[in-house]
Amino acid sequence: MDNASRTSLGILLMVAFAALAPIMDTFAKLIGDALAVALVAASRFAIQAAILFPIAVFMGWLHRPGAVEIGLHMLRATLLLVATAFFFFALQFMPMADAISIFFVEPFILILLGSFLLGEQIGPRRYIACVIGFSGALLIIQPSFNEFGAIAMAPLCTALMFALYLILTRRMVTRMHPITLQAYTGFAALVVAVPILWAFNGSGISQLDPSWPEMRELKFLIALGLIATLSHVCISFALSLAPASLLAPLQYLEIVSATLLGFYIFGDLPDTYTFFGIALIVLSGLYVFFRERQLGRKERAEA
Repeated sequence: MDNASRTSLGILLMVAFAALAPIMDTFAKLIGDALAVALVAASRFAIQAAILFPIAVFMGWLHRPGAVEIGLHMLRATLLLVATAFFFFALQFMPMADAISIFFVEPFILILLGSFLLGEQIGPRRYIACVIGFSGALLIIQPSFNEFGAIAMAPLCTALMFALYLILTRRMVTRMHPITLQAYTGFAALVVAVPILWAFNGSGISQLDPSWPEMRELKFLIALGLIATLSHVCISFALSLAPASLLAPLQYLEIVSATLLGFYIFGDLPDTYTFFGIALIVLSGLYVFFRERQLGRKERAEA
């Protein structure tokens, strides 16, 4: 597969991730506070490990990781586990579109981290686009903070953790099959989450104290885990095929599906400030995307 085909496939897989992720968030919001956030997050990774480990074994993709790789798997899983928990916590109180809109400072964080940690070239115009995108996020955060208090900062924490997770994914997915990477991620997350659930069992702390789900919540947990697994397999393959700075702006497609799902299922509709902030974020993200495409065509023409 040539570079252009790899990039196109990576873009398609990133679009698939953007379409699937809000469905996962919808199931998390439907569960609400019926279950501890820690249990919901842990269940999501348990299903991922249960699905992907047998596939990796059957296909012969597993290997024995060294100490450094084990440490990276644990770090990556911890970042994603914390990001998931913060976001599911925010969804208990905030409209889904608002939470995802605040989260969307993440592509700009990813672009900046891609420059510093991966050595990806970023010009001054894209730095300006990042500043505009952050400004749009602030328009959403301020009224949300007034209404929900510190809870509105939870999606920001998710954004930072998820950006770091994607950076590690980009570095590690070139060394192993994406299915293997996600299988190890699910297992490593359980290594982190299970002791926490055991320690807080019976503590009475609502977000950490696990309880057995009713049939309704159990069905939602299974659906959430299946969709989360598929979406993160898509993003792992995407990052193995195309640069993180190119793929990051495509995540803005999540805002569209999240707004539609939020309105149809929960009756939530963003206010004027949120819509304006979303517009700034999306436009600045699209500028980065088309600028990247323009530079790519110029490099291919010169070659």
